[in-house]
Amino acid sequence: MTSAPERMSRVDTAWLRMDNDVNLMMIVGVWLIQPAISHAALCERVADKLLKYPRFRQRVVQDAVGASWVEDASFDLHRHVLHEGLHRKRGQGERAALQARVGELATTPLDPMHPLWQFHLVDGYEGGSAMIARIHHCIGDGIALISVMLSVTDGGADPPKRRRRAAADDPHEGDWLADAVLKPLTDLTVKAIAMYGGGVAKSMEMLSHPQQPLLGSLDMARTGYQVISDLAALALMPDDSPTRLKGKPVGKKAVAWGEPLPLDQVKAIGKALHCSVNDVLLACAAGAIGQWLRAQGEDPAGKEIRAMVPVNLRPLDKAWQLGNRFGLAPLVLPIGIDNPIERVYAVRARMNELKGSYQPLLAFGVLAVAGLLIKPMQDALLGLFAKKATAVMTNVPGPAQPLKLCGSTLRQTMFWVPASGDLGVGVSILSYGGGVQFGLITDRRLCDRPQQIIDAFAPEFEKLLWVTLMLPWAEAA
Repeated sequence: MTSAPERMSRVDTAWLRMDNDVNLMMIVGVWLIQPAISHAALCERVADKLLKYPRFRQRVVQDAVGASWVEDASFDLHRHVLHEGLHRKRGQGERAALQARVGELATTPLDPMHPLWQFHLVDGYEGGSAMIARIHHCIGDGIALISVMLSVTDGGADPPKRRRRAAADDPHEGDWLADAVLKPLTDLTVKAIAMYGGGVAKSMEMLSHPQQPLLGSLDMARTGYQVISDLAALALMPDDSPTRLKGKPVGKKAVAWGEPLPLDQVKAIGKALHCSVNDVLLACAAGAIGQWLRAQGEDPAGKEIRAMVPVNLRPLDKAWQLGNRFGLAPLVLPIGIDNPIERVYAVRARMNELKGSYQPLLAFGVLAVAGLLIKPMQDALLGLFAKKATAVMTNVPGPAQPLKLCGSTLRQTMFWVPASGDLGVGVSILSYGGGVQFGLITDRRLCDRPQQIIDAFAPEFEKLLWVTLMLPWAEAA
């Protein structure tokens, strides 16, 4: 029996309409699997687990006032789970070949006549398999999709059951990054809601659920007034420092990732410097970007760039729910500070400035209202974000222990979120299996070889490690 169409939320509609000529709103990920798995086994697992979520059987139908989720009457699993080999050019290594394929797929639109997702199983990668996943952002945000994807792994149960069991049996299920980054920022958002009063919380709920009557109501007028006020504050924010990473993209993507860093060492540095793990990682990212700019002949001294950081706006025990429930917080990265210790403390200071900020709510409201606008007005509204930032940066927690997929080990995982408007840089920090790693996606016009920035990340971390060890701890005590 065919299910009735379901209206898409306003925020999800905004993400659906955000596709443009240079940026597609797809979350793109890579799983590296050892040893290889078969296409048949992957199809069986996806059919058994992923397709229990109706979204992955539904296509999107747009109309004059929004969009609806409609069951795809001609759904074919093999249209969504594809099989291919690793094609290498002369002199090209396996990682470079896989990265080139990911970059190509990041700029290839999904078929709008069918559900907006696809998996590509790639044979022959480093003696195993690689799986490239592409999921449109309108289906869900990073936190939701990580939860859903984990249910596909061996032993993965339906996320609501797994989350409830984890809450009772394993208090550490949330992982270090959820505790260190997502929960504190979410707590700040709750404080911001309290500062605004109950009206904002009510408005958030109406903006999230399309069934709520909104157009033409007094609540809509109040919500629109609040968003306009917040948007004025965003407009007054100074533009980013000009660097070669900021400019007009051309729509051709390059991706890169590095080997994981030991999480224990990152934690040790954070403890020694009285900083969070997030402060340490962001400082290394800022240092790597600064070193790359110097290598390109550009002096970053005195410069800062702003990254829009997604902030979770839902309880973590409801991460299994699809849809988008996050805001955006503007984080300034001090790329011009060469001293690694000074840079960490500068990042910490910038993070402290976000305390009590209502910017995540601002962005959520802007995205929700944008979902009601016609495309040209939406583009103009969202263009403000591109003027105020250089990159989108995400921190997402993964499991502390390595997972299995179809009997094989998921040895490494990475993902990249899309950049909206004319932003051309996406930075990803992901914890998994006792390590933490750094990934980058760039527009080729702005940075043709993002691996050069990735390769500067580990040296920046090592520099920070050695300088930390050489500090006069006896005097400090």
